[in-house]
Amino acid sequence: MAEQKIYKDIEAGILKAIPNPDKRAYEIKIKIPEFTFLGVHKQPDFATVFLTFYPKNKIIELKSLKEYVFQLRNIIVSYERLINVFYDHLIDTYEPERLRILMVCNPRGGISSKLTIDSDWEARGGNEKYQDWQQKITDEWEVVM
Repeated sequence: MAEQKIYKDIEAGILKAIPNPDKRAYEIKIKIPEFTFLGVHKQPDFATVFLTFYPKNKIIELKSLKEYVFQLRNIIVSYERLINVFYDHLIDTYEPERLRILMVCNPRGGISSKLTIDSDWEARGGNEKYQDWQQKITDEWEVVM
């Protein structure tokens, strides 16, 4: 029987950064449509994750992000804890100007969930500089549940 891994076993070191090729402000949006992990009852959970990333000196090396996400398939974790661990790992590795994570979990038992974290929030240590999260934004990244 394989060893059961929990959130503390998620390897942040898989994430690699590459130098930002341009120091001017810009936004990177990444969609992870196959974000899978084991829920607390050891059943597979599925989500689509949307990252909005304002880089400073580093950008995300996408192959390492793919490898990071792949390891989650064998991690037993609640999605509430997972979004927070994922956020911390991305912030620590890339030190962005801003990071927003939207996790849209597939329905299970007739219930679906959508979780969001934004480094711009004062509650997360941000300055509420952008404040676009305070308005209902409908673009290709907003998912209607």
